[in-house]
Amino acid sequence: MIALLIGAVGGVGLRPVDSALHAFLAMPAATLATEGQDHAEEAHGEGELHLTAEQIEAAGIRLADIGEGRIARQLSAPGTITASADRLARVPARVAGTVTELHRRLGDQVAAGEVLAVVESREMAEAKATYLAAVRAEALARTTAERERRLWERKISAEQDFLKARTEAEEARIRVDLSRAKLSALGLGTAEIEALPSQPTDALRRQEIRAPLAGRVTDRRIDIGTSVSPETEAFVVADLSVLWVELAISASDLAHLREGQAVHLTGGATGQAGEGKVVFVSPMLDSQTRTARAVAELPNPDGRWRPGAFVTAGIATEAQSVALSVPTEALQTVEGRTVVFVRTEGGFIKREVVLGRRDERSAELVSGAQAGEQVATANSFVLKAELGKGEAEHAH
Repeated sequence: MIALLIGAVGGVGLRPVDSALHAFLAMPAATLATEGQDHAEEAHGEGELHLTAEQIEAAGIRLADIGEGRIARQLSAPGTITASADRLARVPARVAGTVTELHRRLGDQVAAGEVLAVVESREMAEAKATYLAAVRAEALARTTAERERRLWERKISAEQDFLKARTEAEEARIRVDLSRAKLSALGLGTAEIEALPSQPTDALRRQEIRAPLAGRVTDRRIDIGTSVSPETEAFVVADLSVLWVELAISASDLAHLREGQAVHLTGGATGQAGEGKVVFVSPMLDSQTRTARAVAELPNPDGRWRPGAFVTAGIATEAQSVALSVPTEALQTVEGRTVVFVRTEGGFIKREVVLGRRDERSAELVSGAQAGEQVATANSFVLKAELGKGEAEHAH
């Protein structure tokens, strides 16, 4: 029996069986023979296969319920996984200076606001000193204005002196605001600016490069001792929990594509599958390829998908409900007819079916089976091979 079954499987050019199927094939011949011995002629004549639950599990056969479903037109497009532009930060040095400390390495996970490196900068020292001087001058001008106000109210000094002192205090406040704005532009946060008056003089030249978002360091372009300018891109930090898939959509398929549609993705380094959704469809066509750019968002909480991998995107469009549907992997061809194997109490029975509309995953079932019945899906070819073996034995 084992030889006949392997021959039947090999005759259709299938790939090598997996471990579960190997276990099924390795069962003693008497196991299957005993199960169906009393019914062999009747069972195979009616397309029945008598298998125990253990044999079904050993063969890796999976079941699916027949019921309502949706048949959709599928668009297929090539794609490339990239980091989400909404979750990618290129971190500049912001000032001219020299890198003196590195706190994070390539590949490290970082939190938002975490220090990545430290730069010693004369520009930063000058900006901080200007701010501190402006703060002290503003405090003195405010005190002077308050004293002149009291003297004027007591008729001790002229109103002109009070107005002049008030104007100088306002100008001093404006200088503080301007110097604060410059520090913010250089990358200092509010808390850091507020803490400057209490810092030692030696700390004025330090500029901390901080992560603007939580993620992983995917690129680092500085080392200790590196001279940097304000435009130097020191780090790249990416949140890879959500990725983008860049798709190229042909002009003929654009009419069927909408933002928000579900996308089924297959491929990647390990051939995995995932689900995403379309978040952008470009209104412009590439003048050379005559394709439009579309972007799908792909959740990646466990990090299975890697930027740079190539994938194939299946986009369901024009979905229609059907009363009965069956997975396409449950369909087999026997003597030129489409059949499914329906689960029975003793195993399975072959049923010829009539199909309607279909897509890559499901087919509309017009006749041949009923709602609520279960059909074999994964490894259903094992049942086809076993059926062929039984019919061959019956013929002899």
